[in-house]
This record gives sequence, structure tokens and C-alpha cells, in this order.
Amino acid sequence: MANDWLKMWNAKFGQKEYAYGTQPNDYLKEKLGTLPTGSILFPAEGEGRNAVYAAQLGWKVSAFDISKEGQKKALKLAKKKQVSIDYEIGELANLGYKPEQFDAIALIYAHFPPNIRSDYHKLLHTYLKKGGTIIFEAFSKAHLDYKKKNPNVGGPGNPDYLFSMEELQSDFSDYEILDLKQTTVQLNEGDGHVGTGSVIRFLARKK
Repeated sequence: MANDWLKMWNAKFGQKEYAYGTQPNDYLKEKLGTLPTGSILFPAEGEGRNAVYAAQLGWKVSAFDISKEGQKKALKLAKKKQVSIDYEIGELANLGYKPEQFDAIALIYAHFPPNIRSDYHKLLHTYLKKGGTIIFEAFSKAHLDYKKKNPNVGGPGNPDYLFSMEELQSDFSDYEILDLKQTTVQLNEGDGHVGTGSVIRFLARKK
């Protein structure tokens, strides 16, 4: 399974075009603009559109993914935009991040496999400073109905990879919730997210 997962992402990111475009996610853009710049981590960052945007705003950016092809595209985009990002390849526990290293963590469509997702969230929690911010957007459990009607909207086809608000509240229980909602959005992110989808948006501060 892990090998198939890696092959899928390398194939997707190995194409010439950026799968989800080069512009930042709207929710990230909105919320990042309300925070003072500092250090930020982008898990499952893919081709780098969000990390590069944060770097353009003056953030000290770290990112990781399992896909080498994604990393190549991200570093290419960073060079084009004349910014620097630290982008690692591998599993989270092996990447050497330190406790309370980051002022913010941005989980944008970070649909980790269900067998590791909660463990990843708990580990990410340790890397966030007290008072630090989580910015989150990903597809909700209700998204499958939209994906069936329009496969171009993207997102996992397996409901186990999708999110509920209750799961987020459980994984990030020691947080002040600033925003939490399930909502319908119009996505236009490259060729990978096009159309109407159901997402959960979550903004929280570590207590």
C-alpha cells in the first residue's frame, strides 16, 4: 500500500503541469495574512504552491512530502519566485524537526493514510509552539457525493481518507478553536481541484 501511494503521487507530480496549480489555497491565503510572520511547516506539501507563497510573505518555510517529484517541482517554483524553502523527503518521524520549532503549521489537503493520520497530527502538535496556529483545509466525509458527480473536483475516493469535524476536535483537543466549519466551496486549483466540493476549514491556536 505504501509503495502504491508513493507511485501514485510521483506519477501525478511527475507531469509537466502543476497538478494543483501554482497559486496558494484561498483559505491559507486568507488566514496567513492575519498572522505575524515566523516559522511555518507545510506537511504533505506536494508541488510547493502554498510553501512558496508563505516564503514570499517573509515566513521561514519548512515543508515535507514523500514524493521526490513533488519536491523537484516545489524547488523549481521557489527558484522562479526567488524565494527559499527547506523541503524534506520522507516520513515525518524521521525528518528531525524539533519540539516547539514552528509558529504555524499549515495542513492543506494533507490527506494522510488513515493508519498514520492521528499519529502524524499528534506529532505535529509537539512541533508547534505554545500559542502557535494550525491552518487546515481538506475534504470532508460529505465530499464523496460531489466527487461522484464530478471526478475533476479531485480528492480521495476512499471515505477513510476524508475528515469529520469530530476527528479534528479529537486530534487537536488542546487548542482554542478560532474557526471550524464544514462548507461547500468552488475549487479552481490547477487541473486537480476543479468544481464544487465539500471541505472542512479549521483554524486553531495551541493552548
